[in-house]
Formats: sequence, structure tokens, C-alpha cells
Amino acid sequence: MTKPVYILGGAQSDFSKNWTRDNRTLFDLFSETVLKALESSQLDPKDVKVGHVGNFVAELFAGQGMLGGFFGHVHPDFSGMPASRHEGACASGSLAAMAAMADIESGRYDLACVAGVELMRNVPGDVAADHLGAAAWRGKEALGAKFLWPAMFSDLAEEYDKRYGLNYDHLMGISKINFRNGKRNPNSQARGWAFTDKSFTADDEVNPVIEGWMRRQDCGQVTDGAAVVFLASEARARAYAKARGIALESIAQIKGWGHTTAPMMMEQKLKDSAGEDYVLPWTRRAITDAYTRAGISGPDELDAIETHDCFSITEYMAIEHFGITAPGEAWKAIEDGRIDMGGAIPINPSGGLIGLGHPVGATGVRMLLDTQKQVTDSAGDYQVGGAKTVATYNVGGSGTTNCCFVVGV
Repeated sequence: MTKPVYILGGAQSDFSKNWTRDNRTLFDLFSETVLKALESSQLDPKDVKVGHVGNFVAELFAGQGMLGGFFGHVHPDFSGMPASRHEGACASGSLAAMAAMADIESGRYDLACVAGVELMRNVPGDVAADHLGAAAWRGKEALGAKFLWPAMFSDLAEEYDKRYGLNYDHLMGISKINFRNGKRNPNSQARGWAFTDKSFTADDEVNPVIEGWMRRQDCGQVTDGAAVVFLASEARARAYAKARGIALESIAQIKGWGHTTAPMMMEQKLKDSAGEDYVLPWTRRAITDAYTRAGISGPDELDAIETHDCFSITEYMAIEHFGITAPGEAWKAIEDGRIDMGGAIPINPSGGLIGLGHPVGATGVRMLLDTQKQVTDSAGDYQVGGAKTVATYNVGGSGTTNCCFVVGV
């Protein structure tokens, strides 16, 4: 990190809300969440100097591009503020945050609004699945699959099984934890959902196969949602702290980051990583780069993790790529309770994409917001006791865009 970047606060929408059913639009979702974030952070729109928007497929779901232009309609004081939109599939929000960080580190601006937004429940499920397929190489991958992404991540599970062995019960152990955590989160899409023990088994009736290894409870949720964080320079954060009578050291700081981009095609990724310890070495490098920039040696210095569980296998892989276990041994962290609430390193206390929801372009921003909540002891019922350092991993495509942050106080 060349210069400190602080997170002053933010907000997210209720991920259980179907905005189209309520006759609300993509702009309504964006506007309401930005205004909510301003209020909760006690910030004035005129003080925000730049805006960055993370979004993947608004053109396909809502026929809408040019999302930076929304800011001027949220509040008149935003009119004229420079703004841009960033796309990296499910990692779009993280890329928006990295662009805002670059603005702050360069000294160009001292306070940035980073918004992630996605409207996805306004079309039938099969149409949504097709739109989301834009993050794979069209016409070259998962040909013949009804649901492209479950098929792609089933292929990843199959490859992992060939290399190390994979027990489906361990995948369901991850899903069970994340749905349980989501019940604690007042913004969770699944907080009111009911399950039985059979729901987390290979029972074809209550947990039907979607594609290959991936069954219903393995999958993150199609979600409408937005999340916003405000990133600030040290000088701006110091003034913010002074005005509120708090210590600068009590404000969340982005301590480190990592970003890699792998070849788009899953087939090429698996070919390139053949013979390596890590199935996705680009993921591992993004995480270790973040560790290095944060000045920490590894997961023993983390109190919690918010990771990308678009499918259960993604979190299973993350356990190893964060270094919680050696490659091939993620099952140990599931069986011994390390990643559960109350364990040594809880993963997805928010519920993650499976238990909370996955509005694609908003996910990376939501993860940053949850790290800020955790390290400032403001996560409510899903607070990890004593959390001071929390990491994120946010991925776009089949491990293509890899983004990681380490946040602490």
C-alpha cells in the first residue's frame, strides 16, 4: 500500500427484496442504497469527490448502461462529479473499489463513493442464467449445458476430485454453515428459508441436481441488491474522526489488496495448473499479494474471511488457497469447525453468496462493507467477537478475475 485508504462506512440493500415485483427500477435500487449509505455514514454529498460503480450485466437485465450518470439524479450535489462504471463479472464491485483506491492513493481525490448494483430477478431463471453466461467464453465453454455456471463449477469439482478426492458431504457442510449464518443477517435473502437435515444431502427430491456435482443447496442465490462504501484518504479520514470525536485508529483501513486475471477458459486454467499444488494458482497469488501488502504472514493473522461462494466448491477451494489448510485438505477445516461461527477463522459470517445472496456487481462492495462492520464491531448478530483483521476474496468468471482485500483497525 503506497498510501492509507480508509472505509468510512456504507450500506447495503435488503437482499430479499424483489424490486421489479415492487414496481421499482435499477435506479431506485441504486439511489436508495447510496442515500442510505450517506445517512448511515453521516456524510454530505457535496464532500464526495468521485464515484465508481461496479456492475456486470445491467445492459442485459435492464437494458441500461452509463450507470455513472445515475449519481446526478440521486442528489443535485452529485451533478458534475466524475464517475465511472467497472466490469469484471462477479468481481465488478471489487474492481470499482480498486479504481477508487487508486484515485485516493494518487492524491487525485480524497473521498470516493463506491457503489455495486445488480437487478437480476426481473427475468425468468433460464434467461438470467443465459445473461450470466456472458462471463464465460461464448460458444467455447459448457456447450450443451442448460445452466452454464453450475456446469462450469461442477467441472472444477470434478477436476479437484481427480487430483485430491472430494466428498460431497463436505460441500454440504459449507452450505449448511452459510445458510445458518445468513439467518443472523437482517439483509439476507434466505433469512426466512426453512431446511431439514435432508436438505443438505444428495437427496434428489429436496436437493436436486442442477448440473453434475452441483445441487440446489450448492448454489449462490440470484439476487437484486446494492452495496455502497465510502473510501477516504488519511487526511479526510482524520478530519472525519475528529468531527465525530473518535480515534483515527478506530476507522477501518484497507491494509492490503491483490488482483490477478487468469485466462478466461476453464479448460485453459486447468491445463495451466496441471501438476501444481493449487488448482487455481492465480487465486492463490491474489491472496498472497494481499497478505504481503498488508504485512501479514497468512491466515493465522486473520480473524474472519468473507469469500466468494457462488458455489460451495468455490469456498472449498478458497479454504486451501487462503492457506487455512494445505492443498487437498480443505475437508479438515470443515470437519473440525474452524470455519464456523465461534471457530478459529469463521468464513462468511454474513452468510456469503449462498446464505445472504449474490447480486453480481454488488458482491465485492458488500464484502468490503462487511469487513468494515466486523473490524469496527458493528456487524450485529453476525459479529465475530474481537475481529480486528478480516480478508475478502471475490472472483469473476471461472476464477478469471481474482480480487482480495485485507481490512483492519
